[in-house]
Amino acid sequence: MPSQLLRLSDEPATAGLWARMQAEHSHSGQWPLLLHALDPDDAEVRPWGFGEVFPEAMSAPASHDPATLLATWWATYTAVDEDDDMLSADQRLGVTAPFGQSWPGRAPRREAVPSADQLAAGYADVFLAAHPRSRLGLVTAASGADALTAAGWSGPANYDNDTAKFSAVLADWENRFGARVIAVGFSTLHLSVAAPPTTEADALLVAAEHFAFCPDNIWQGRWPYTLTAYAERLTNVHNWNFWWD
Repeated sequence: MPSQLLRLSDEPATAGLWARMQAEHSHSGQWPLLLHALDPDDAEVRPWGFGEVFPEAMSAPASHDPATLLATWWATYTAVDEDDDMLSADQRLGVTAPFGQSWPGRAPRREAVPSADQLAAGYADVFLAAHPRSRLGLVTAASGADALTAAGWSGPANYDNDTAKFSAVLADWENRFGARVIAVGFSTLHLSVAAPPTTEADALLVAAEHFAFCPDNIWQGRWPYTLTAYAERLTNVHNWNFWWD
């Protein structure tokens, strides 16, 4: 069964529905998410209607500091493992060049963008056009970041099974970049971003945050598998997408 804090539509969402529900959020207290299943033909919409959500296992997002989380994850994923049979020590350090193992700190906050919700509504329809069988989920939560924890989503469980930690970082991105949580899959996450990085230097810092948040975006993303190449795809791009193996 779905989380008691999650209402799942019986039919696929339609264009404009996410925007209407998001506009009503301040009155309803329910944040909309476009939910797509692991298998598009899955009538149970796994994990959402299949009992694979665990809200009771999560802590509170507000109990975690996003800066500390990102620095800690970075240190873990950039550590050189002499027994690693996939990458040599030099290759591993090359992935996160020019920073190597040194955490560079978070990217600077962008100026507030009043069109963040409007941009999010547009991206929701773009996403739905590409994933027309997505259902609409309404989650009792104050924001999209909090909605992931309230719904009991566990997409990054292979790295950390407490979604509240990821929600804490997402809340920080909501504030710094005008990010909005739009869609979620079994182990995927899709955001609109009103204020993405506009310079190479800022894009590299954002890329470092993304690596700490979801290393598979770089380790198993598009070739070449380096932070620098990944950063080039972030500049002035208004959506961020994540996938955890």
